[in-house]
Amino acid sequence: MRIFDPHIHMTSRTTDDYQAMYAAGVRALVEPSFWLGQPRTSPASFFDYFDALLGWEPFRAAQYGIAHHCTLALNPKEANDPRCTPVLDALPRYLVKDNVVAVGEIGYDSMTPAEDTALATQLQLAADHELPALVHTPHRDKLAGLRRTLDVVRESALPVEQVLIDHLNETTVKEAKDAGSWLGFSVYPDTKMDEDRMVEILRSYGSEKVLVNSAADWGKSDPLKTRRVAEAMLAGGFTEDDVDLVLWRNPVAFYGLSGRLQLDVPAPRSATHEGNSILRGGA
Repeated sequence: MRIFDPHIHMTSRTTDDYQAMYAAGVRALVEPSFWLGQPRTSPASFFDYFDALLGWEPFRAAQYGIAHHCTLALNPKEANDPRCTPVLDALPRYLVKDNVVAVGEIGYDSMTPAEDTALATQLQLAADHELPALVHTPHRDKLAGLRRTLDVVRESALPVEQVLIDHLNETTVKEAKDAGSWLGFSVYPDTKMDEDRMVEILRSYGSEKVLVNSAADWGKSDPLKTRRVAEAMLAGGFTEDDVDLVLWRNPVAFYGLSGRLQLDVPAPRSATHEGNSILRGGA
């Protein structure tokens, strides 16, 4: 089983997580830039973070046999802070980097005018750089946030077919699918989606253009949730090909729109018998 986690924040995770992810079948991931929990007070702190996503994290992931790419953006939460908005002017010099496969996370947090501006600006940057966009739907008022997001996307130069709408759930999936976007689902221990709900959504709406991620970060989360979903799919009657479509081919297809995916990373020398057993479906 091969797994591509299309949204995970490895800056917040340990090397043990990388090792466990490899043993579970994860061979590629995308790390979107996001809010680190502590408010940033200047653009320079973003640039240091972007540099780490472009250099240090790919190196760290490669030690464990995992291909690492990133998406870069001014995130919705910090788009409301005027100390941070100069990041928008600096983004073009980062978006030309080979390891950047989308503009993101962009979208809404509190649905403010400042967020409107940041979203529209960054959708234009995505179009200018021929990159897809990863869009965060808000934690509150999700359906209203989705509808507002889709309105801004439709007014932009970026086709909705090049947009991944993330953190979807049962209340938002139909409208996102009808709009023609890619469909992202975050699976968490206690919040967002869980494995069983994800299987039911796949039964109801199909596997086309569906991406499942762990979105693991500094909060309560689980970097192995992609593997849990794969197991739940198989237990629920889906085929191995269905699993490969959702957990590998769909994320490859979406981020492949960038023309920048490089997925060949040598296996780590320390790959263990236990890891091989897990990949074969052992305990």
